[in-house]
Amino acid sequence: MLTEVLQTLPQVLIDGLALGAVYAVIALGYTMVYGILELINFAHGEIFMSGAFVGTAVLIIMTSLGWTSMLPAVLSLIIMLVITSLITGLMGMGIERVAYRPLRKAPKLIALISAIGISFLLQDIVRFITELYKGNYILNTPSLFSGQHQIGSFLGANDASFKTSFLVVIIVAVILMVGLDFFVNKTKWGMAMRAVAQDRDTASLMSINVNKVISVTFFVGSALGGATGVLFAVQYGTIDPYIGFILGLKAFTAAVLGGIGNIRGAMVGGLLIGLIEMFTAANLSVITDGILGAEYKDVAAFAILIIVLIFKPEGLFGKAAAEKV
Repeated sequence: MLTEVLQTLPQVLIDGLALGAVYAVIALGYTMVYGILELINFAHGEIFMSGAFVGTAVLIIMTSLGWTSMLPAVLSLIIMLVITSLITGLMGMGIERVAYRPLRKAPKLIALISAIGISFLLQDIVRFITELYKGNYILNTPSLFSGQHQIGSFLGANDASFKTSFLVVIIVAVILMVGLDFFVNKTKWGMAMRAVAQDRDTASLMSINVNKVISVTFFVGSALGGATGVLFAVQYGTIDPYIGFILGLKAFTAAVLGGIGNIRGAMVGGLLIGLIEMFTAANLSVITDGILGAEYKDVAAFAILIIVLIFKPEGLFGKAAAEKV
């Protein structure tokens, strides 16, 4: 059994890192909003999904105009990321202004229900528009980085392969995560975000525009979610209006696993969930002697989350909050 597990390990690491990077960047959007508003923005998964569709639409338009054949693939990707990030960032700001700000003083459950409603609304809007123009709500993304690469076997493992898009996803995801970490910890806007997260009322008394800070938080988080949707479309090639639900749920799980509200914890949690999921999909049948198959990979990821929360409820990198009495 151990030999079979080791043989699949290189491919598991490649696939797990690609998927984990996607989870990690999506999880950043959840953890940013929660850190400031203590609100679980369940519409964030649909922002990610919208980004995948916007990016695919931009790529299809560029391909029809012949731009992709004239421009380097990297430049085409940059154009997709910039346009998509701007659109989804503005979407996030609009959602915050319309659906969350009026409910800011309402019970948290009301805002949560509003977030779920926005989630379903975005799903149906994207499905309607896609079917209207394409006749089908499932889209195939034109290939940008389709080169295939082989890694030779080592330590008795099987050969592993990856597409050029894998490297693109990892590089761009790392740039986004490092950029966000720098933005939050080294800039004035980041300092304002941390001040609002610590004490919103005191921050407002210190001449910080709380509404503007929250809007910027939603813009940045949603822009990251949209950019991640582009990476997902480039890596996996097929998208539909419902990819945001399960991926968003797993990204939220990653944020909780790392410590909800902790940006670096969300990054690590996303990578862990991706690696666990791919390892389970590849080896669960071997480990259980065929009793359980790859379809139970989600169960393993959530089971590990439950175990972590039982023994460390604040997550791997979170800090236990003192209860005020």
